[in-house]
Amino acid sequence: MEANPPQISAEKPSVAIADQNLPFLEKVMAKSGLPDIFDARDITEVVFRVMRDLMTTEAADRVEAELHEPAEVTKDKSLQLEVADLWHDTNPIVAFLSRVRPPLQPAGIFRGIDSDRFLFRVENEGGMPPNVDTKEVVKAVFSATKDELSPERIQEIATWLPDKIRQVWEEA
Repeated sequence: MEANPPQISAEKPSVAIADQNLPFLEKVMAKSGLPDIFDARDITEVVFRVMRDLMTTEAADRVEAELHEPAEVTKDKSLQLEVADLWHDTNPIVAFLSRVRPPLQPAGIFRGIDSDRFLFRVENEGGMPPNVDTKEVVKAVFSATKDELSPERIQEIATWLPDKIRQVWEEA
């Protein structure tokens, strides 16, 4: 290796890839500053969990119905999923409870999720890497998600989100 080090060509230009040609998790990674694809997958699942907690089961099911696109094109079986698979909760107890309890709205009887709690949950449940901005990661997940949804579903999700998070959704 020392006698014959690998050559890195400076002449090969880097070509940007259009967002629509990037799989879902690569979009999240590129727009968020997350260091690897597995972080993108894990944190996307948490963002989706918090989003589902704000919605009725029927609304969450409508979103899931539109998310049947590959999340990543890879040979790694741990990443071979559809975006809809990321929408499902991997914890069976949490998945069951989220289907039977009412939405966790800020003004409801049940303890709600406001914008600060939304970001707090993503940061703490997602194992956010250091030096990565939680709000930017959420925005990246929102942007990639909106690319997969119809205008009707995009608007429906906006109605469920708390004020500052709704603004992030609309900016994404």
